[in-house]
Amino acid sequence: MLYAIISQDVEDSFKKRIGARPDHVARLIQLKDEGRLILAGPHPAIDSIDPGDAGFTGSLIVAEFENLKEARSWADEDPYVAAGVYSSVVVKNFNKVLP
Repeated sequence: MLYAIISQDVEDSFKKRIGARPDHVARLIQLKDEGRLILAGPHPAIDSIDPGDAGFTGSLIVAEFENLKEARSWADEDPYVAAGVYSSVVVKNFNKVLP
């Protein structure tokens, strides 16, 4: 089943994100290589693809996991969690309708 992992950043998370980004992206690439990643990306803090120093306010990942427990466990092990980038992480069941 698909799950949405919706994360909210702490204030001024930009430097923390930069430090943890390589490990964070490596885990996403692993999901992609396993054919389980539907989409992933950050929420820019301003109306721009490249927000520069304004940084990001959170992230969205939609991926396939065996069950909700596995999805939550995967989200809890995210390098951004360990680095203190996220203030909260919500994991929800997700039904893809379109496209």
